[in-house]
Amino acid sequence: MKKFNIYLAIFLSLAASRLIPHPPNFTSLIALSFYVPAFLGIRYLPFVLLSFVITDLLIGMHDTVFFTWGSVIVIGLLSKYFTQSIYQRIFGALGGAVLFFLITNYGVWLAGMYQPNFEGLIEAYTMGLPFFGYSLISTLIFGSLIETIYKLIKFNFSAFNK
Repeated sequence: MKKFNIYLAIFLSLAASRLIPHPPNFTSLIALSFYVPAFLGIRYLPFVLLSFVITDLLIGMHDTVFFTWGSVIVIGLLSKYFTQSIYQRIFGALGGAVLFFLITNYGVWLAGMYQPNFEGLIEAYTMGLPFFGYSLISTLIFGSLIETIYKLIKFNFSAFNK
């Protein structure tokens, strides 16, 4: 039952940020992709990915889903290396936003939305910069919110056990 409640919380957090009107790429996706495995363990990464897949099915599939889903997996797997301090976690989450930008825009280029040459690749990354800005801001905001909730839970738990 505990795992189901955790999955439900992850799904609702991700779905709410993706399904309500929002600026492009301004969601909790990258923060959840980083923080869920960082705080709960890698075994919870499939919950993030499944939530992402379900919301993609609701929103609509696209040619680059495997790049977006793959970036979630890469971010989650790397999160274990950035868990020692709040500074490492924020840096790791923002690094996740960079990875998401690099991987997904490469996928956009491979999908044929730009010329199949180096100039097309540069154009794909250039055109993705506004979306990257929203990803960085949302990752910082949602990451800060997750850090705050984590600290409150940790504080309340330690106060309860005294």
